[in-house]
Amino acid sequence: MGYKHIVTNISDSEDPAHVVMPRVHRVASLPDRWWLSIYHGAIRAPHLDYYLDEFAFRFNRRTSKARGLLFYQLMEQALDCRPVPRKMIIGGQTQQMANS
Repeated sequence: MGYKHIVTNISDSEDPAHVVMPRVHRVASLPDRWWLSIYHGAIRAPHLDYYLDEFAFRFNRRTSKARGLLFYQLMEQALDCRPVPRKMIIGGQTQQMANS
């Protein structure tokens, strides 16, 4: 996709993590604080993708000047993707089982 991955080993550097990778602590602490306040720490590994999608949606729109467009954009995204049955979300079925 055109991205160049640059490996940075923080433990090999003599500098602290916040010097080698600026804002690394903020990147790690924001989702942690968010899901502790929203989900009270009750997150489950199988649902991690959904949690991170929601976090990214909220994070990317936190400084939006057009707040009225947020709901519109959310609905637009919801209509643009395939529906996810409840049983798939709670782990009762896999995608293949739901389609058969």
